[in-house]
Amino acid sequence: MGKHGGAHIVWDWNGTLFHDNEAVIGATNAAFAEVGLAPITMERYRELYTVPVPKFYERLMGRLPTDEEWEVMDVLFHRYYAQHSAACSLTEGVGELLGRWRSAGHSQSILSLYEHEELVPLVRGFGIEAHFVRVEGRIGPSGGSKAEHMVRHLTSLTGVDPQRTVVIGDASDDALAARHVGARAVLYTGGSHSRTSLEAAGVPVVDSLAEAVRLAEELAA
Repeated sequence: MGKHGGAHIVWDWNGTLFHDNEAVIGATNAAFAEVGLAPITMERYRELYTVPVPKFYERLMGRLPTDEEWEVMDVLFHRYYAQHSAACSLTEGVGELLGRWRSAGHSQSILSLYEHEELVPLVRGFGIEAHFVRVEGRIGPSGGSKAEHMVRHLTSLTGVDPQRTVVIGDASDDALAARHVGARAVLYTGGSHSRTSLEAAGVPVVDSLAEAVRLAEELAA
């Protein structure tokens, strides 16, 4: 297994391994148009976006959406996202990074708030499923926090020590989920959050996944 054989990465999917920024902003604005909200730029989206997602809408609307409004916007977003994301691909260099980490004797998994039944075939379709000991998406309603799922995720992984685990994602919620289980986190600026908002999480922030993996190896040593 080597010196760092017990090191483990929990990867986020959307905005991290899967470069879907164009799909996210396209689906957001298409959904906004149907409910009478003005379109926003990607820069503005990254400034305002937060998890749980209803808080994002609160920042836009000046109030939390009602349950009925949230349900409508959630359905619309996912409908348009499915259309836009078909043209999206993996973040540049992902295949090589995953293969190198696995070849070094380390383990890795995916924990995402993307719907499980859609996530698994998507990962498989990109030909990277074999790199992961577990691929886990959301089961149940959307809108929650990843911290709710992280304990169960790590518990399901035989031999994975939270103290030698690093969560790599593009959202402050990834850092909160890591902290919830005693793991470390590295946040990547290429996804849904601005660097300013990520730095407020108090963990390392990087501009490339290669740098994220390098830091993960150091943190998990």
